[in-house]
Amino acid sequence: MSGPAAPPPRPGKSPQPGPSPQPGPSPQPGPSAQPGPSPQPGPPDQPGPPEQPGPPQPGRSPQPGPSDQAGPAEPELREPDLPRTAKVRPRALRTGWTTGTCASAAAKAAVTALRDQAEQQVVEVALPSGRRVRFPVESCVHDPVRATAVVVKDAGDDPDVTHGAHLTATVRWRTEPGVALEGGVGVGVVTKPGLGIAVGEPAITATPRAMIIQAVGEVADLAARGVRVVISVPGGERMARKTTNARLGILGGISILGTTGIVRPFSTASWRASVEQAVSVMAAQGERTAVLCTGGRTEQGAMALLPELPEVCFVEVGDFTGAAIRRALAAGLDRVIFVGMAGKLAKLAAGVLMTHYTRSKVDLGLLGELTSAAGGRAELAAEVAAANTGRHAYEVWEREGLLRAAGDQLCARVRSVLVRAGQGQLTADVAMVDFTGRTVVAATRPEWVTGP
Repeated sequence: MSGPAAPPPRPGKSPQPGPSPQPGPSPQPGPSAQPGPSPQPGPPDQPGPPEQPGPPQPGRSPQPGPSDQAGPAEPELREPDLPRTAKVRPRALRTGWTTGTCASAAAKAAVTALRDQAEQQVVEVALPSGRRVRFPVESCVHDPVRATAVVVKDAGDDPDVTHGAHLTATVRWRTEPGVALEGGVGVGVVTKPGLGIAVGEPAITATPRAMIIQAVGEVADLAARGVRVVISVPGGERMARKTTNARLGILGGISILGTTGIVRPFSTASWRASVEQAVSVMAAQGERTAVLCTGGRTEQGAMALLPELPEVCFVEVGDFTGAAIRRALAAGLDRVIFVGMAGKLAKLAAGVLMTHYTRSKVDLGLLGELTSAAGGRAELAAEVAAANTGRHAYEVWEREGLLRAAGDQLCARVRSVLVRAGQGQLTADVAMVDFTGRTVVAATRPEWVTGP
């Protein structure tokens, strides 16, 4: 879920994916927009042959990591191919809206209908960025006791199985203050740890929960009277069969997701080109260090970590680390710094240079090996190797007081991969941040670590 064609970068600033490209009818503030048709994705290409690193060229030798002891053989560097439908597009790609945004819009429309006893046609909500957007309300019914509203998800040009889903909110007043948020039919239930949601809770992640509460609070005094909100998605259980939810332990429906509120079409040639262009722009301005970040939160954390570097040095690479490294080599840069969270770092440590979830998985066995290398007991290493997600492995390390040691091992592995991908011509450092992006919990440079 997660880049549209980025605008050409301005000097002094790395390109950011625009929140909403011009073509297409995605909703803008103002009159409601009708969702556009979803493109029909063709079958994905088979991944091409693994990328073979070229022979090291004369230049810097890789600097030793914090614990670069003799260990298992270096992983083969791999860069899975893009889906066929993502390679060539005759027009710019439309952004869409996350299930979390649509759920917040439905909840606000339903509470407004319950409060005013009036059908709602249009609803406006805030994105986490503060930007406000409007949506048409597909249907809205109410009586003095409860109200139900539906907002249809428009995923833009993202090949998203939830495109067209009817995000439905049913609301009632309650005597206790605040919002009681529940999952209804078609919303999955979490049955395994490692997802940042308690087992037994509906699969509604933190940002959508906050968006729903904010949206409801705009039309109801939650300190005086609370609201019970049930989010449901008719057909959600069927949609979930086409996702990885069951493997992750999310059963009975889809997840209500989103960190920005916006769906950006993934793995497009334009997004990769914007990454390459950003590296070229910083090189043209005489900068020699590229700071590669996976997204907005990690970029903010990286900027706080490295305030001495100009903004142009920070590049949101998304899943295209390999493309960024190649352009850094071509542009003659000296150094790359990678700032990321545990899941992306685990993929890179395994040699995977294009890390989108459709093309790669976290190697939990590798994380088990790192647990042992960090001094963890055999049973702890086995627990990590059997973890549900990369985040689950992180939480196990944190619980056992092994986060710093294992995280340093992980960062050292990633640095080794980056140096190899740079053919020995680039020095590299790596920092792992927590899931807020604000705290560096492990790094190849000990002085970077700020917590816990």
